[in-house]
Amino acid sequence: MKIHTETIQVNTKASQSFEDIGPKIREALEKSGIKEGSVTLFVPHTTAAVTINENADPDVVTDMLLGLDKAFPDRRDFKHMEGNSHAHLKSSAVGVDQTILVSNGSMLLGTWQGLFFCEFDGPRNRKLHIRITGE
Repeated sequence: MKIHTETIQVNTKASQSFEDIGPKIREALEKSGIKEGSVTLFVPHTTAAVTINENADPDVVTDMLLGLDKAFPDRRDFKHMEGNSHAHLKSSAVGVDQTILVSNGSMLLGTWQGLFFCEFDGPRNRKLHIRITGE
């Protein structure tokens, strides 16, 4: 079994955003030479996340951010001194990791699926760890 590991930088430009990281992950997969296996993505931050969702219609991202804001509003009664408890909640709800199967050198994503780095407390310079395993 081969293992390819790398860390990429994701420079977010807004306080909240979903950054399309699909091209960067495909580039890492191609570089790895792995044809059958899996890609694991991991975000080492407590106010960011990674998700798989529709990338054809940008309104989906807008709606997701609106829904997350509604579910996890910034509340005055939060105790965390940094004032970003809502971002911590969103990160935990969305999740900091994803696994994608690889077959014939391609990620097995659905027709409309894309990979997104989710920023909930930006803008910031973030890291995303990528591990590709297989043959």
